[in-house]
Amino acid sequence: MMSRSYTNLLDLASGNFPAMGRETRERRRLPRVMSVPGFLTEVDDQAVSVSSDNPSTVTTDRMIIVANQLPLKAKRKEDNKGWSFSWNEDSLLLQLKDGLHRFDRTLWEAYVLANKLFFQKVVEIINPEDDYIWIHDYHLMVLPTFIRRRFNRVKMGFFLHSPFPSSEIYRTLPVREEILKALLNSDIIGFHTFDYARHFLSCCSRMLGLEYQSKRGYLGLEYYGRTISIKIMPVGIHMGRIESVMRMADEECKVRELKQQFEGKTVLLGVDDMDIFKGINLKILAMEQMLRQHPKWQGRAVLVQIVNPARGKGIHLEEIHAEIQESCDRINRMFGRPGYEPIVFVDRAVPIAEKVAYYSIAECVIVTAVRDGMNLTPYEYIACRQGISGSESCSNVSDPKKSMLVISEFIGCSPSLSGAIRVNPWNVEATAEAMNEAISMSDGEKLLRHEKHYRYVSTHDVAYWSRSFLQDMERACTDLLRKRCWGIGLSFGFRVVALDPNFKKLSIDAMVSAYKRSRSRAILLDYDGTVMPQNSINKSPSKEVLSILESLSADPKNIVFIVSGRGRNSLSDWFSSCQKLGIAAEHGYFLRWSHNGDWEICGKSSDFGWMQIAEPVMKLYTEATDGSSIERKESALVWQYRDADLGFGSAQAKEMLDHLESVMANEPVAVKSGQFIVEVKPQEVSKGLVAERIFSSMVAKGKQADFVLCVGDDRSDEDMFEIVSSAISRNILATNASVFACTVGQKPSKAKYYLDDTTEVTSMLESLAEESDSSPYIEETGDSSRRQV
Repeated sequence: MMSRSYTNLLDLASGNFPAMGRETRERRRLPRVMSVPGFLTEVDDQAVSVSSDNPSTVTTDRMIIVANQLPLKAKRKEDNKGWSFSWNEDSLLLQLKDGLHRFDRTLWEAYVLANKLFFQKVVEIINPEDDYIWIHDYHLMVLPTFIRRRFNRVKMGFFLHSPFPSSEIYRTLPVREEILKALLNSDIIGFHTFDYARHFLSCCSRMLGLEYQSKRGYLGLEYYGRTISIKIMPVGIHMGRIESVMRMADEECKVRELKQQFEGKTVLLGVDDMDIFKGINLKILAMEQMLRQHPKWQGRAVLVQIVNPARGKGIHLEEIHAEIQESCDRINRMFGRPGYEPIVFVDRAVPIAEKVAYYSIAECVIVTAVRDGMNLTPYEYIACRQGISGSESCSNVSDPKKSMLVISEFIGCSPSLSGAIRVNPWNVEATAEAMNEAISMSDGEKLLRHEKHYRYVSTHDVAYWSRSFLQDMERACTDLLRKRCWGIGLSFGFRVVALDPNFKKLSIDAMVSAYKRSRSRAILLDYDGTVMPQNSINKSPSKEVLSILESLSADPKNIVFIVSGRGRNSLSDWFSSCQKLGIAAEHGYFLRWSHNGDWEICGKSSDFGWMQIAEPVMKLYTEATDGSSIERKESALVWQYRDADLGFGSAQAKEMLDHLESVMANEPVAVKSGQFIVEVKPQEVSKGLVAERIFSSMVAKGKQADFVLCVGDDRSDEDMFEIVSSAISRNILATNASVFACTVGQKPSKAKYYLDDTTEVTSMLESLAEESDSSPYIEETGDSSRRQV
């Protein structure tokens, strides 16, 4: 059939269809376009020709929308003699002309205000030293920040009962980081399934650069010294309440009434909210398909669809309701007969006792939600089919001990019900076959599946879920109690930093005092992120830093080293003015004691043939990971993904690490992962070994260090801190040495001290430089006129 275009939608809507003759079709070849004000404009070939002298009749900027349908609603007239048309206000095409709705910040502010009101009520009753706080669901996602800001050490958990959106959807939210950081102010975050948790962890990785770790079966996120536990635990039902309602239904003889109503029929049951995601119409269409494909069930199988009233109103709900009703009426007309309707549509608020009675008589429950949270309907059905233990029933509720489930793979309870038949609800044919399989199965098979499900449902009830979460919350909070905590940041950037009790800010006065008392000093400094800001575009040191380092290295009591992962040529050029400054380049593979000294090679091997093996592997991952790059040094290869998608880059880094470890197993190299990098370097090369070499050299010269300052900011510097902390016990430092291992930034570290940023590092070094003496070092001899300075 040939498609036809109309130049005026208003004429179309009013039913005035223009004639589409051959001449018209030949003359007008271009498609029509919708101008910004919202009406179609007719465009002629010649009017828009590049060589035409006639200006276009369209004077405003235009948006050309290409689609295979018009933004109209079509409805057949009651007399069945034509169609009536109206604008479809919900059509995406119609909305595009004015632009989609923007994020409404007033609604966000209202959400925050609502959370703040809950916070005020919590403050009125909380005992922060003893109480545990358990926050539930998406309505209160920013509440943890308000509580944590007021009580740094409060014990707090959060459980999300809804699916967490994928990172591709969540990242479009303007307040995405505010919500993530608010949730991370909890000690434990719970989800029903790993799928929900996986989306949350992916968002934390891609937007905050946080990677989760698994330890002894527990998932955790390291966040400013705190470990936020991730709990995966599906909620259960209240078994006592279900049994109580079953007794009520039994007393009212609801089950007996329904058995009489559906005598001789096989009942399939659906219980859903009126919601666009519940897939009710898909279920009804699957029932129709089953009756078509398996005629034996015509007159025997009945689908009872209970629809709980909608919680709100909207055009979508009205349309869905009308669609469901139309499908039910059509199927009943097609397959119904006197005394039999294949679809029983219960469109009212059903009392819980009546609902339990329906569960008790149903041979199978069908759940076809296309997207849902936990959905406890299958659990309730299983409990009801088990019946009331040890009771006499007027309706023999205790008789049925078998049950069958056909459930969507997109609901939260699906993984825990291994005996259920799982379906993709969008595949109506497959769902229909699953329904037929469920009600055709032998009683013995149904019994086995029911017993398996009931064992799980009865033992993993809501009490078990609650106990398990509270136990894990207590465990997660225990680690925080022994740490020092303080809050930093404003508004939703607030977070609590938790560090070891012995970890404290470096006192510059105390360090300067120890510096002045000492006779032999070792000062080891990282470069990037320590004396040079990490995000600086110009990577060469400032004149101020060069002046300070020149002053420190000129003091005869000092051995001063820059210990960096950078190449020796860059470092040598940058620090050429500091004649006495030592440099350890490429994490210590190359070492030079002064500007005029020779470079020493500290690695055991100078054969770099392994690079020809490692580099092709890195190139393979670089081509597949947009934003990544390879840095080739003299002694090492570094693959970095700081500018790539962090989630994908992290996954690629883990895969590359395994790949390189396997192909480099027989080579004299170490494969290491760092912050946004994977590095291959010679074995026994590290900043820690540089520190050990410097201390040992000072001992050999009779100048055992009694003052050590070691400053760094990343994972490679932790090797230095580890050597420094054990150096006194190994006799490579004086027994009374003053040791200051300092990391940059408040974060977990093997160092005992921290400074906040490179500015504070520079200020600290300047304080030492002011106390330094650049006069020559004179050895003490028997002549009393000569002394050590």
